[in-house]
Amino acid sequence: MTMKHTLVALVEDKPGVLTRMASLFRRRGFNIESIVVGRSEVPHLSRMTIVISGPTTMVEQLRKQLDKIIDVVKVFDITAEDTVARELALIKVGATSSNRSEIIQIVDIFRANIVDVAPDSVTVEVTGDEEKIDSLLNLLRGFGIKEMTRTGRIAMARGGRRLPAAKQSSKAEGKGQKA
Repeated sequence: MTMKHTLVALVEDKPGVLTRMASLFRRRGFNIESIVVGRSEVPHLSRMTIVISGPTTMVEQLRKQLDKIIDVVKVFDITAEDTVARELALIKVGATSSNRSEIIQIVDIFRANIVDVAPDSVTVEVTGDEEKIDSLLNLLRGFGIKEMTRTGRIAMARGGRRLPAAKQSSKAEGKGQKA
């Protein structure tokens, strides 16, 4: 059965890591729905959050192969975990003096923010789960979406559970280097 999976990878901050990982996804025929990369709490390690769709068995095989890539410290499938997941979107909406107050009301209902105002548009910043952002987009489409960008999902386990980044950070050193 095909379902969305959220993978979290801890990787060394080195050039080429993303390329090697994306190449493995391509070779295995997976489409990356979203990928977000940023610094982690451990110096010299980045955290990637990758969303893909596929059968659980194939995703698990992919996860194990990603784990073998040099500079990849560890890959976790947190799909079944109790997580906090968010996306960020910036949405530029067509606005006139006659509809601007209606747009502001919609933005307020979604606890979003207006971060830029121009004579013919407003730019909205919204943070939340995928469904919240999709719902806001659907309401704003009637005004005309001029431009939009989304970060993709970032996620982490709820509560005290955390990825063992500090313990795993020396794993890449033990993998050796390819010529």
